[in-house]
Amino acid sequence: MNTAAESAGAAATLNEQMQALGRTAAAARGALAQSSGAVRNAALAAAAHALRAQRAQILAANAQDMADAQARNLSSAMLDRLRLDDKRVESMARGIEDIIALPDPLGSVAAEWTRPNGLHIQRVRVPLGVIGIIYESRPNVTADAGALCLKSGNPVILRGGSESRQSSAAIHACLLEGLRAAGLPSGAIQLVPTADRAAVGMMLAGLNRCIDVIVPRGGRSLVERVQAEARVPVIGHLEGLCHVYVDRDADPEMARDIVVNAKLRRTGICGAAETLLVDRGCPGALLPFLLDALAEGGCELRGDEAVQRADQRVKPATEQDWSTEYLDAIISVRIVDGVEGAIEHIARYGSAHTDSIVTNNAATAERFLRELDSAILLHNASTQFADGGEFGMGAEIGISTDRFHARGPVGVEQLTSYKYVVRGSGQVRPG
Repeated sequence: MNTAAESAGAAATLNEQMQALGRTAAAARGALAQSSGAVRNAALAAAAHALRAQRAQILAANAQDMADAQARNLSSAMLDRLRLDDKRVESMARGIEDIIALPDPLGSVAAEWTRPNGLHIQRVRVPLGVIGIIYESRPNVTADAGALCLKSGNPVILRGGSESRQSSAAIHACLLEGLRAAGLPSGAIQLVPTADRAAVGMMLAGLNRCIDVIVPRGGRSLVERVQAEARVPVIGHLEGLCHVYVDRDADPEMARDIVVNAKLRRTGICGAAETLLVDRGCPGALLPFLLDALAEGGCELRGDEAVQRADQRVKPATEQDWSTEYLDAIISVRIVDGVEGAIEHIARYGSAHTDSIVTNNAATAERFLRELDSAILLHNASTQFADGGEFGMGAEIGISTDRFHARGPVGVEQLTSYKYVVRGSGQVRPG
């Protein structure tokens, strides 16, 4: 049993480690912000090469993480997020290459104009600063987040979940190899070397003003803690309570394909549909058709009384189901009175993340897209497209449901701020 002195000593050591991470990141800020896009791209290219070259080491580390996670009886959804294979390692490398292909956001002029007095004003993109990213389970976030922050000129401190510790370390080593190859400071991408939860609290406190913004990526409990305790700005979302609404004018086969994909392609991601809303005006055979397709795919069905009458496999839905992010092969299903009923339900229960309408009626679709205020709205497409890579952004750190600064997929552009550059010719402001 640790003595009080030993515990105090360990806490002091951890504090020293974390403060050192903050100082190192802050020291890298100037060099990274002033580096050329070509140099940052060279670092990313070398990192992508290292991911492929060190595939065996990454998969071996992941196998150990998976064994430890299975011994801890983590859920199937958590195991799916944690698991790496050849395809997922290659996807990480390609994601970095997609980021390389993006325009350099730094120094780009977002707007410019000339005032009547001759002053020429430009709004120019600059890095946000040191970013702290706290995430769970998914080791691929290490590659995505590190690459996005590097491309946008932001030093980053990464704190992955304890369950993916060895996988993240192996991936981080590839990112460091990229930095070294390009002559950039290793402090540009750092990985918190401990699973001690106290390290999270230190990051939320800002590491003595070294961290400029925090991005949480994980479950509700993590995000709630970050939003409650952070002393620096936060970019994030609480949960992905996503809906698919099937309208009376939907094509049945299109509706089936979208609903099944939105729910079951990957159940553990924030863009997975959790609630299916079906128009009361749909043809009578459509609801059983959709329910059967979901059940055949291994999905548990929970629904209101009308839905239960349509399929005996449907379990009664409770009030809590309408506001539950399952992250599993479970879906709640409700009959609504047209697009108005769907909008009312989503406005009441949704998390303003991602919602989709399936219809061939353009006017109905436009009403859905106009009246809802989710970060991502889709027409005749799966909610699983709620992803920065699918938006052509290379990758993402997460999906933001905030209504200021960044909203939707948080990619390279969303990791920048701006400054105003004003050029004159001797103007002075009259009294």
